Amino acid sequence: MADVLDGAGPGAKPTTLFTTVTLVVLGLLALAVVFPFIWMLFTSLKPESEIATFPPQLLPHRWTFENYENVWTRIPFARLFLNSILFAGGVTIVSLLLDSMAAYALARLQFRGRNVIFVLILVALMLPFQVMFVPLFVTVHDLHMLDSYSGLIVPRATNAFGIFMLRQFFVTLPKELDEAARIDGCGEFGIYWRIILPLSGPAIATLAVFHFMYNWNDFLWPLLITSSMEMRTLPAGLALFVGSHVVEYGVVMAGAVLALLPLLVAFVFAQRTFIQGIAMSGIKG
Repeated sequence: MADVLDGAGPGAKPTTLFTTVTLVVLGLLALAVVFPFIWMLFTSLKPESEIATFPPQLLPHRWTFENYENVWTRIPFARLFLNSILFAGGVTIVSLLLDSMAAYALARLQFRGRNVIFVLILVALMLPFQVMFVPLFVTVHDLHMLDSYSGLIVPRATNAFGIFMLRQFFVTLPKELDEAARIDGCGEFGIYWRIILPLSGPAIATLAVFHFMYNWNDFLWPLLITSSMEMRTLPAGLALFVGSHVVEYGVVMAGAVLALLPLLVAFVFAQRTFIQGIAMSGIKG
């Protein structure tokens, strides 16, 4: 029995074969996912004359950083980068606060109309954001917030998906914690801030990554709300290199590589809690 458990018995070969096949399949899938990013990186290091050659080649014949220089000199890249950080980071921080407060009310408080509000949030979750562009634009225009950080951030201050996700996580926490806190004299905000939020680290980190990634990559909303280059974000700024007849692939790829770095850093720091939050959120209805 010990030999079988150690992998030296009759059951070792099938187990080893299955493990090997599984690793090979997972390795191929991982390569398929990573390959576009590898191609993007090497393309950004090619001169424009090599990018359009046929058949295409992965590695450049002549390595160059000219595309990265063009990104920094032809557009105000540092300003666009800062705008993207302020936009995505601001939306993430405000959204996490408001989403978690709404989710706490729906998950832990008993009040009339709670289920109706939750259903309306689910309905809002099913509506694509594009269908609300016109009324949102008119509202932002009437409030004189066009081409400003407030116009970018305030309409994204809360999110139906964030409320739904955190609500699903909060209902999994034992309600005995709330009762014990109330006996000790803790109010509702104290329970939310001192008990629920500290226990919801994985879900909060997961939602933070989702919010930051979605808003960092958003192209249409910043393009619609902003009109000056000083307020544009990275996706809207990089679109200037894509014309009707000419696409500067090398410069676009270089900008995309630089734009990808903050997302990689955010995921690396939140990887453990991100995976844990994915596994734990939405288990209960």
